[in-house]
Amino acid sequence: MKKILLGLAAAGLGAMLAFGGVATAEEAAHNAAEPTHFPIKEPEQMKWTFAGPFGHYDKQQLQRGLKIYKEVCSACHSMKLVPFRSLTELGYTEAQVKAFAAEYEVQDGPNAEGEMFTRKAIPADYFPSPFANAQAAAAANNGAAPPDFSLIAKARSVERGFPQFLIDIVWGQYQEGGPDYIHALLTGFNQTPPEGMKIPEGTHYNPYFIAAKSLAMAAPLQDGQVTYDDGSPQTLVQYSQDVSAFLMWAAEPHLEERKKTGFRVMIFLVLFAGLLYVAKRRIWADIEH
Repeated sequence: MKKILLGLAAAGLGAMLAFGGVATAEEAAHNAAEPTHFPIKEPEQMKWTFAGPFGHYDKQQLQRGLKIYKEVCSACHSMKLVPFRSLTELGYTEAQVKAFAAEYEVQDGPNAEGEMFTRKAIPADYFPSPFANAQAAAAANNGAAPPDFSLIAKARSVERGFPQFLIDIVWGQYQEGGPDYIHALLTGFNQTPPEGMKIPEGTHYNPYFIAAKSLAMAAPLQDGQVTYDDGSPQTLVQYSQDVSAFLMWAAEPHLEERKKTGFRVMIFLVLFAGLLYVAKRRIWADIEH
């Protein structure tokens, strides 16, 4: 029996060697360093003014975030679902919004001759795309078309496992996952990947990326890149927080109204339940049970 087992072990070892089944120490280290799920690191849960049932947007922060988008992000990312006129909700006057929109050009037409033409944008227009089409966007960005930013704060979010999702059901939906993820991604560049992990050429390692170990986009922000007029810190962390909050507003501009409405509905339901209880007591008071 012992000879049979030894023979089987030797045969198995020979087969592994024949087909390259025995990994070298270098290959084993490489395989151990390769991630099996993404993101590699979970985003930190930040404190946002719009969090919780009574959350609200900080208009100054949103204005700073708009500045970041305009001066940095708009070179690659569109916001085709956000109209210029909605910027009045950030505290701008109609005249300021009109002047802001006029800084962009949009395609219109056809004219009387049947030709398309470009004109200055007006408040009724939407943020234009920096590229003519998706193919042009991909060609200019290493084959990966930059996503539209209109709903990115709702579309990109890391799921919370047990027991966090149960807490969210009881205490209210965790809706800050998108901004948490965007902030973590913007501040997660320039980190050294684990030893043995191979990063494809032309991509950039970011442990917070939700789809892979690296992405085509390089670090878009750095300290001192954008000048603030309100005296806020001109740091990467502040930039990422401001633009994350702005993108949350872009994805859900009516968040404050929704929360106010939900609070009023909860008060109504509590009062209505109390009235029903009182009515039930009065109706069944004289009936023997």
